[in-house]
Parts: sequence; C-alpha cells; structure tokens
Amino acid sequence: MKNLKKTLAGISALTFAMGLTACDTGDSATTEQTTVTTTTAATVDIKTDTLAADAQKSLDEVAEEYLQDVELENKTIKWLAHYDINPNTSGQSESVQLNMFKNKYGGEIKWYQTTWDTRYSDLSTYVLGGEGVDFFPCDTAALPKGVVSGMFQPIDDYIDLNAPLWSDMKDAMEIYNFNGKHYCMVNNVTAEQVVIYNKQTIEENGLDDPWELYEQGKWNWDTFSGMLENYVDPDADHYGLDGYWAEKALYLSAGVPAVESDNGTLKSNLMDATLEKAMNFGYDLYNKGLIIDRSIFDWAEQPQFMGNGQELFYIVGSWHCNTDPNTWATKISPANLGLAPVPSPAGSDPYQAATLDGWVICKGADNPQGVALFGECSRLANTNDQALEIGDQKLRDDAQWSDELIAINKEINALAQKYPVVDLATGVSTDVASITTDGGDGVGLRAAFHGVEWATNRDEISAVVEMLVGEVDDQIKALG
Repeated sequence: MKNLKKTLAGISALTFAMGLTACDTGDSATTEQTTVTTTTAATVDIKTDTLAADAQKSLDEVAEEYLQDVELENKTIKWLAHYDINPNTSGQSESVQLNMFKNKYGGEIKWYQTTWDTRYSDLSTYVLGGEGVDFFPCDTAALPKGVVSGMFQPIDDYIDLNAPLWSDMKDAMEIYNFNGKHYCMVNNVTAEQVVIYNKQTIEENGLDDPWELYEQGKWNWDTFSGMLENYVDPDADHYGLDGYWAEKALYLSAGVPAVESDNGTLKSNLMDATLEKAMNFGYDLYNKGLIIDRSIFDWAEQPQFMGNGQELFYIVGSWHCNTDPNTWATKISPANLGLAPVPSPAGSDPYQAATLDGWVICKGADNPQGVALFGECSRLANTNDQALEIGDQKLRDDAQWSDELIAINKEINALAQKYPVVDLATGVSTDVASITTDGGDGVGLRAAFHGVEWATNRDEISAVVEMLVGEVDDQIKALG
C-alpha cells in the first residue's frame, strides 16, 4: 500500500489533545500548555493545542484517503476482554486506530469486562444468552476450539483478504483457515516475546551487548547461554533467565510448533527432531542452573531484579515497557532498557514466536461490520507512515523510548513477520492444552525447562496428543 507524501509539521513533538503525553499538568482540553517528559528526561513546554490540531488533521486526511466511505448505522461495537481498548489510567493514551474509528465513523467501543481466568466462560454466557457481543481477542486459546464450540464465526463475509489493507496479512490469516474459512482478523504480526536486559548490567559485567551481537550475526542459543554462564552466581545474588513463558519463546525459536495446521489439517509435531533439539536446549539451561529458581521466591517471577543488576535476561512481550516507565516491573530506567530478539539455534533462520494481533468475531454479533471497519482502522495505523509516526511519538512521550529503541523494536517485529511461528496446541482443546502447555511447570512443553528430560516426557504424551488433535481435526472437517 502506498504511503502519503505529505509532511507533518512539528512531527518530532507530535501529540494529541486527548492525552498522547507522558505527563499532564491539567485538563488538556482547557490547558494551553502541557509539561511532558521527553526521552532525555528533560522537561519542556509545548503548545499541545496547536500540535493536536495538526495531528488530528493529518489523521483525518489519512483516514479519508484509505478507509471506506460508508455510513456505520450501528456506532457501537461490543468488546469482551480482560483489558480495555479505550484509554485507561495506567499510562496509556488513546490509540491511533481508535481515534480514526471515532472520527471517521463516529464509532465507539463498549467494554464488557472479564478476567483472564473467566474470559471463556463469560464468552459462552454472552454468546448463548444472545447479548450480541461483537469481538474477542484472538489469543492462543481461541482457535480452533472456538470454531468447534460455535463461539466464533468466519470473517470472510466482512473483509476482503485481497484488498490493499489486508493483503500483507493474508498469509498470517491462513494459519487460522479451517475448511476454507478464516477466523482471525489479523491486524498486525509482532514478536510475542523479546529479550529484555539492563544495558548497565551488561556493561558492568563485561558482557557483549545482545543487540550488537544480533547486528553482527552472532546472537544465537550459544552466545545467549554463554552470557548466562558468565553471569549467573546465586551466591552473589546473580540470577539468569526469568519469564513465565521464556520456554515457549525459546522452543519456538527453533521454528517448529508442537501443533500446527498443515494445508488445513491439524497435526502434532511432538516427534519432530527440531522440536527435540529445542527441548534439550531448555533442559540444558535448567541443568546448568541458568534459569532462576522461582521456588525460592514463592514461585513468582522477579523482574524487579533486572533494575538493580541481579538478573540478566527477562523474556516477555515488549508491551511490558511501552507504558509509563514508572509502571515497568523490571524497574529498568528508559536510558538503560535493552531489547533483543529471542535467539535461535546457530545457523538457523531467526524464527520468532509470533503474535497474530487481532480479533475473532463472536457468533451472533450485533455489529460485525463495525468490527471490520475498526479492523481497517487498525491496519491503517499499522501500515501508513504518518500514522506509524504518531504511534512512535506515543512511545517517545508515554514510555520515554529513544528513536534507537523504537527502531530496534520494529526490526524485532519485522523478524516475527518474516519468520513467524505460532503453536496451536493451546487452542486445539482444553485437553490438549492441559497436556502440552497448561498443566504446570513439569508438564508437556514446559517440562524440559524445569528439569524433566524430553524424550521420556514426549513418549508419555505424544500418542495421546496425536489422537486428540486428530479428533478435533475430524470435528472441524465435519462442520463443512
């Protein structure tokens, strides 16, 4: 899709009156000047009313050129999730896509609040009760079991996968193609997890910077584990690798998921040699004591150790640090925040566990057209240069990210777009999830990372998983 050639005056300080600033000294609708904290921690006064007008005019022009010129009869779309898309009080400001949806179509999002643990039971209640909830996050547990249970409907009637806004997401949406119907409206593909590190800790311990190793083509499992070996010393309160789902990020970095859709047919890869290699790598990290022993910390992550130099790597989504730095659990200062992609085996393509950022449309939705139009706003926000620059400015203002850090994060996400790996194990069924991903630290795909030898574990579960995956595949095909 082409990008507009217009220039945004004052783009380096671009901000919205709605609150695209890191700090606000008052009501932005009535306050002439707002104090913001820049990426250099300096405080400057800027005339947000003038800049807001420029920003809004630019977004309106982008929306006018690229979005459908239709009247949305029903202005409200109902969103069921454990988080709100609307602005909140945790350092987030109004997103570019929401701004365009409101101004182009007069749209609004009604949030149906749920929790992570109850989201699917609440979904069932709303769908079966005819509430008309429109859309739901396409998380790793959503598909294909939501197809079999009748919770979701295909998106094909509402978006054109060959249209310019959607064409570069078409391959990603094929991952959730069942019986020739697509069920996930993928707005963007990003890295599900990144390696977060404290640059001050790296420097003080005489280690190579992970991002610089990546740029040199030397960032892989070997250099990753070597750095951990050089750093870890529990007697000195030096802990290695943290992150509840670090094991998932590392085994998917080898390129083979436990369950995938192969030309429309679900299959298990638990006997695959590459997956075995990945599990053995995790087992080796455990045996060398390179993974933090959470049992001595009430089984909890300890990301705050990152800020005071007691922990080397924390694997988590970059969302962890794209809000107000005061909310970061790692307690790393913005100036010392380091990001790198999750490393892959030496000589391998840099596969990344990918997040297919998007939504599923609920069965019986009141306003699927509104969801599709909001999806187009999101695609535009993720592809248009001017919209992307506004998003970048949000990171500068909200999270105090430097231009270098923004560029690094974009390159990591580009890797995920080029080398995406998505494991369907969690989404096949509750039974498959309990055996492979959700049964606890010593079960399934997580076990090797917690001291369970893979070959024995695999032999115990592979036949059952293969049978269960086959049953779900038969159910999907029976839907016609």
